[in-house]
Amino acid sequence: MKVTEITEAHFRKMVAISSKRLSNNAEFINSLNVFPVPDGDTGTNMSLSFVSGAKYVSESTANTVGSLAVALAKGLLMGARGNSGVILSQIFRGFYKSTEKKDSLNANDLAAALTAGVETAYKAVMKPTEGTILTVAREAARAANKAAGESDDTVIVMAAAYEAAKKALATTPDLLPVLKEVGVVDSGGQGLTFVYEGFFDALSGNQRAEDDAHQPSVEEMEEMVNAEHHKSVQSQLSTEDIKYGYCTEIMVKLGAGRLVDSKFDYDEFRNHLNTIGDSLLVVADEEIVKVHVHTEHPGSVMSYGQRFGSLIKVKVDNMRLQHETILEHDEQEENKEEAVVASVNNEGYGIIAIASGDGIANLFKSLGATYVLSGGQTMNPSTQDIVDAIKKVNAQKVIILPNNKNIFLAAEQAAKVAEVPTRVVASRTIAQGMTALIAFNPEEQLDKNAANMSDEMDSVKSGQVTIAVRDTTIAGNIIKKDDYMGIIDGKIELTNPDKVDAAVQMVEKMLDDDSEIVTIIIGQDGTSAEAENIKSAVLKLDEDLEIEIHQGNQPVYPYLISVE
Repeated sequence: MKVTEITEAHFRKMVAISSKRLSNNAEFINSLNVFPVPDGDTGTNMSLSFVSGAKYVSESTANTVGSLAVALAKGLLMGARGNSGVILSQIFRGFYKSTEKKDSLNANDLAAALTAGVETAYKAVMKPTEGTILTVAREAARAANKAAGESDDTVIVMAAAYEAAKKALATTPDLLPVLKEVGVVDSGGQGLTFVYEGFFDALSGNQRAEDDAHQPSVEEMEEMVNAEHHKSVQSQLSTEDIKYGYCTEIMVKLGAGRLVDSKFDYDEFRNHLNTIGDSLLVVADEEIVKVHVHTEHPGSVMSYGQRFGSLIKVKVDNMRLQHETILEHDEQEENKEEAVVASVNNEGYGIIAIASGDGIANLFKSLGATYVLSGGQTMNPSTQDIVDAIKKVNAQKVIILPNNKNIFLAAEQAAKVAEVPTRVVASRTIAQGMTALIAFNPEEQLDKNAANMSDEMDSVKSGQVTIAVRDTTIAGNIIKKDDYMGIIDGKIELTNPDKVDAAVQMVEKMLDDDSEIVTIIIGQDGTSAEAENIKSAVLKLDEDLEIEIHQGNQPVYPYLISVE
């Protein structure tokens, strides 16, 4: 079948079929994740992103290809999740810029649009890496341009692009050694190849059995993706189990106030508070000390703080009452998100942290985060989710802490379209995000604050313990399925069949002569007893270390451990 002009009807079909291709193959794309961790989400991110774009197209009443391309790009941008989803959105941003004034597309128009997509995507990535989705997009565009010079048939042009995409995908392991070592092709490139396959099939009339299957909506897909992560840990506890009933947070401006009678000493201050509660978190610099503690005597915490300075922030929550409310109403995840709003500003700063786990959300609040957006590994929030969070904080200027490198690009896109000045502090881990917050100064200018917070992140080492979901070899490490891996600052450093031993070995590698504080955050698959065993073993390595243990309730990682 020859198609010399891609009409509005053709384009709608191209988008719809490609969206199905991604949805039907999301799990396969996920399985190509290089790291054998239970968080391979490239397929999920690309599929959710494209489903959002397809929804915008289906709801558009436009009758030109150019207008539909604008709708596709807008939907992709706002629905973009993860770096792969954002890069996909940029490919079609370039596509729409090349076509927005066209009623239909001929062979040359199609080739030019694919080329414009490549150019825009490369510009969007600060350090483009070959052997990725970018390589696949570039080679597909080159083939399309060559075909357009020889034929006026858009089917032939798209066939050339699709075949070139497959060939380029096959070469990605030669360009990225880690792909060859693990024995996979690039997951983002595979996702784009499915998109181009859908475009080709739509134009050529090629039918595949999978196209008849039901395609989930964005909402249905999100529900499936998040189902396991939305199980309430609180529902597994009874109210009587809560030993300390008041979540107490104070911020003290050191040296100020009428009741000051003592000089602040971090160790003495922290040790005293440790005697009247648990889940203690104390961070301090020369001027400010921030405290989060669960206690039966919030007044004692406040009075003690006033001995060292004036109270500039006080917050007390009755956790027993909160727990009863959770049991009664079994709140949905979006309501949990609202519950982690520390405060809503109509002036000044808003700080948005992205994290999974009620305990981690509370830790971020105690450090000064205005709003905690639920997300992280396997649950990357979309650009729209982050834009909505910016609106919710209702501040004059906003700082975003992604706490995950796969959220960087979506956060940057949200910052670009936000209605207020917004900066992204590129925290890669939960520990980096918390450390960055310590450097925040509400009286400082936005750019200076972002720079100071970024600099502060270098002072912390981040460790993650998680389980291997398949056998593989990475950087010479032989990894067996169901072993536990110790990941330090994004690099797999060790494996061990025992979870606690893996954690202890990981911390030992993280320690140096300057190490002072070790923080252990317990996830859904960790326990307090195991955390205490880790603490005891680490203290045998260095008895002078301060070790803090917090309940984070995060998925995927039984233990997040930082060393400062």
